Amino acid sequence: MTESGQQNHISLGLLLPLLASIVAITPLAVDLYLPAMPIIAKHFNTSIAVIQNSLSIYLAGYATGLLLFGPLVDRFGRRKLAIFGLALFSISSFMIPFASSEQEFLWLRFVQAFFGSAATIVVPGVIRQFYGKNTAKGMSYVSMIMMFAPMLAPTIGSAILVLINWQAMFYFLAIYAFVILIAAIKFLPEVLPREDGSIARLSFLGNYKIVLLNSSARKYILTSMLVSLSFFCYLTAIPFVYLEVFETSEFVFSFLFGVNVVALMLAQLINTRFVVRLGSEVLLMRGFYTAFISSLLLVLANYFSLSLFWTVITVMPLMGSLSLIAVNADSMILLKFAHQTGTATAVIGTLRFGIGALAGPILAYFHNDTSLPFAALMFSAILLVGLCLLLDNRKKSTVLPQN
Repeated sequence: MTESGQQNHISLGLLLPLLASIVAITPLAVDLYLPAMPIIAKHFNTSIAVIQNSLSIYLAGYATGLLLFGPLVDRFGRRKLAIFGLALFSISSFMIPFASSEQEFLWLRFVQAFFGSAATIVVPGVIRQFYGKNTAKGMSYVSMIMMFAPMLAPTIGSAILVLINWQAMFYFLAIYAFVILIAAIKFLPEVLPREDGSIARLSFLGNYKIVLLNSSARKYILTSMLVSLSFFCYLTAIPFVYLEVFETSEFVFSFLFGVNVVALMLAQLINTRFVVRLGSEVLLMRGFYTAFISSLLLVLANYFSLSLFWTVITVMPLMGSLSLIAVNADSMILLKFAHQTGTATAVIGTLRFGIGALAGPILAYFHNDTSLPFAALMFSAILLVGLCLLLDNRKKSTVLPQN
């Protein structure tokens, strides 16, 4: 079926929730078990630091999977890969509760993430095909729907933990992935690469070479990567910050976590309303200015050991601005690679989740029983984004007069 034919046979009102549900397996797998980390550590008779590193292990597995599956989706299409990934994600999720040691638990988390990447990598390419130059708008719609997953995940996880046990969290993930698998088999359209001969001649590494050597996309790739470091710093540290440093209850933690997810959703809503009129570049810069101010205030609040209120009130706009920067940077990358969307998605994801996996070790190295390292690392990542944007603008201002 041709691309246009596919678009006539599927409603965006059905496609967008399906794509969002596929993408949501990642935040669910990451956030659902956060409240159970101390109990899982106790179950395996190990430290909570080991279980916290399971988040970094998951990100590493996800990044590894993206490296393999990115070029494959450009060559063989998206539907089969999504079905394959959802099926294996469901099976590996079901196996995790049977882990007999923390090493086996960590290994299965890696496998779970590896196959999960095969499903989620297809989503940006499908959006790119259906939305074209308005890719940022389509991605924002999907992100906005998908944000319900991280908002609800800790609360669902806490409820499962109280009513059953931590193992049931992974049974929940297995069932969720299986239900989405059935929906994907029934409704997900196939969007194959155009048969113009160019894709078939490209080697596995050839696609990566095209993406990585594109100088016009480099700024956005670096921006996406650094914003991801800041985001995963938040994700890794926030249970410790809220539960240990500020000694909140699990209920308050879930509520505050949800509030920050609402900030992410509002940022995506703003993007859908203004990106067509203002453009991704303008919204990216506005997101950066907000992130810089918010992260600086977060550092000051923690340096002077201010109350929980000040951390909460500075993290909220920071999370929203990170979301705004990321979705527009990713969209600008995808628009530059019409025939390598899978590979471009793999490059984005590998770098984002690869550097995200470093957040845990970096925070562990600078750990001092306060929330200052968490705030400082988030600010440092935003500062590097600003440096990247500044150097690119200076380069343009130097080159343009010569033309």
